[in-house]
Amino acid sequence: MDEADPRELQSLQYYLNEYGQQAEVFARQLEMLEQQRLESLAAVETLQSLGSAEDGTVLLPLGGGVSVRVQVPDPDSVLVAIGAGVTVGRSSAGAVSYLEDRARELEASEKKLSETIEKIRAQMNDLAARLDAAYRQQQPAPGR
Repeated sequence: MDEADPRELQSLQYYLNEYGQQAEVFARQLEMLEQQRLESLAAVETLQSLGSAEDGTVLLPLGGGVSVRVQVPDPDSVLVAIGAGVTVGRSSAGAVSYLEDRARELEASEKKLSETIEKIRAQMNDLAARLDAAYRQQQPAPGR
């Protein structure tokens, strides 16, 4: 059996490393999308419960585990950040609709990204198998 070309081994290893890095980047992007989707869904829950709060008092998180009680004078009028530093006034129902649409879009993006990650992992498995076969080719046969 012929020995594997060292350049081929180096090339396979290079591509395997590159695919691994791409998969890591996409996995981090997937985590960010999931976090944004969960934040949108949490905001929907909060907006839906805001109108039912007795006397309009809610807890406002300040960060670091600290919250304050605040009264919301008009729970049906909210401000929604729509991107690029632009914020628009919407009704609570309009904001809920916007956030639900956004959550669906994020979920679709997550699905596409997951499919891409799976394709990369399949390519990595193929490369790893080829690399393993090439290394085995270099091993001397027992009894030589």
